[in-house]
Amino acid sequence: MAAGSGPETGRGRTRWGLVLPILALPVLVLGFLIIGLFMWALSDNSDENDARAGGPAKVACAKALAFGGAERPVNVRPERCTVQHGIDTAYAAVLRMPREDVRAWLRETYPNAPEIRTGNPCGALCLDVSHEDGLPASAEAHVVQVRVEYENAETALLRFSAFTM
Repeated sequence: MAAGSGPETGRGRTRWGLVLPILALPVLVLGFLIIGLFMWALSDNSDENDARAGGPAKVACAKALAFGGAERPVNVRPERCTVQHGIDTAYAAVLRMPREDVRAWLRETYPNAPEIRTGNPCGALCLDVSHEDGLPASAEAHVVQVRVEYENAETALLRFSAFTM
């Protein structure tokens, strides 16, 4: 065989075999980071996302009521209790309780508050209390608002909110 007519040994191999994996590593790492951030942004954990964005976060109903100087009524079914932090702090509680117990609980909880109002626009009952007009000293909130709707002859839906200003 003449020189150069057959396969040559040792030729044709380049350094790309070493360079290509080294270049591919940062591209793969960056790709995984981008995919991870995208998946995190689209995650369906709305409570955590809301809390991170300043939205409402779940909280124990006893804590929400205590912020407004109230204790949990005896025969209550908590539906949803949240807190939202921003410039001010706002707690909200949605509770179901026996209709016949609502007025007594409000009078016992806020004995120095203004009279409970009825009719439009507040629904069946409503009460607005601040430190100037009957909010207990134990309350961290500046204002408490209670709105009551009668669902039927036995049950009342109570919307409680306590917030700072």
